[in-house]
Amino acid sequence: MPLANHTPKNPKLVASNAPSGAQYWARLHELGLQAGLDVLGVAPAGVMHRALEQLHDRETRGLVNGMKFTYLRPERSTNPSQLVDEARTVIVGMRSYAFDEPEVQSTDAPLARVARYAWDDHYGHLKASLTQVAARLRTDGHRATVFADDNSIVDREIAYLAGLGWFGRNANILVPGKGSMMVIGCIVTTADLPIATPMEDGCGTCVRCQPACPTGAIIEPGVIDANRCLSWLLQKPGIFDRTHRVALADRIYGCDDCQTVCPPTKRGGSQPAMPNHVSFVDAVSWLHLDDNALEAACDGWYVHGRDMTWVRRNLLIILGNIANPADEAVVEVVRRYLSHERAELRAHAVWAAARLGLNSLLHFDDPDELVAEELAHLPTLRGDL
Repeated sequence: MPLANHTPKNPKLVASNAPSGAQYWARLHELGLQAGLDVLGVAPAGVMHRALEQLHDRETRGLVNGMKFTYLRPERSTNPSQLVDEARTVIVGMRSYAFDEPEVQSTDAPLARVARYAWDDHYGHLKASLTQVAARLRTDGHRATVFADDNSIVDREIAYLAGLGWFGRNANILVPGKGSMMVIGCIVTTADLPIATPMEDGCGTCVRCQPACPTGAIIEPGVIDANRCLSWLLQKPGIFDRTHRVALADRIYGCDDCQTVCPPTKRGGSQPAMPNHVSFVDAVSWLHLDDNALEAACDGWYVHGRDMTWVRRNLLIILGNIANPADEAVVEVVRRYLSHERAELRAHAVWAAARLGLNSLLHFDDPDELVAEELAHLPTLRGDL
């Protein structure tokens, strides 16, 4: 959500002598870099017509799969001028999250993999950087509101319009020399600043991201089918699509595959690992956490309704994909979830048990429809067992 210190609607008029123009932008740009942003650009505050058309197109074609985010109010999320009175421009800032993977201690426990953008509070760092620039704007007499990780604005389109990169075939913004592992945020402001020119396509004939997607979710260049995208399916509440459970492998939150194979992203390099980055979590240990402890452990993740059922669901699928059925800790946690009060978790525990060859643990008399459906469609034993 916007920061608490955002500029209120309908305050005093913008100061008539507030600075503007290229020289002022140069000062703001330097301030942004000093504050920790990797790249900055300026986009117009008008309607993003292309993005609005695409949002409606994806909805019409059935590619949204229940996602809300910027789809919730597309006429608003594609029009920055509705967010700040008298807005003229949008300053867009991006910050890299391309860090080396921290060293993980050798263990026999099943480890669930976290996507790079969730290794740390990258959006928190981004907001802090943007806030410094916004404070300068307000000091100079402008209105300025920070938006980052926010449904109010289509961030990739505004970054494209700010000239920071081009849309890759994987639908991410590719920044020259840096790639796509960047979080995006912006400042909608009344400052009159020089607007950038959008960048031409730089992918050429490269299509590496499309076959790299574990579920074939990139159905055409720049178009993602959310019905197949693991990053969305991990966040969506309810029963996880049985078709894509094996492809989920060990992922607990997000999927990096279409980025890690991308040549511009690979050439962009990475920064040394930081000790507070969490790239893997112990699936069995997390399944033993109560709601408060689990919510604290995944603070910063998007979890629908902050209901930890969906995190546990994902962990149970991971057990079915990678756990060792000879490990008594694994057997015990599967047995426990086969008797869980939530039918959704019993259903996924059924799937995990069958994948692990632990069919003797199953309760075939479970009256719930969700569980009965899983029992009627048991998967085969995992191939490596």
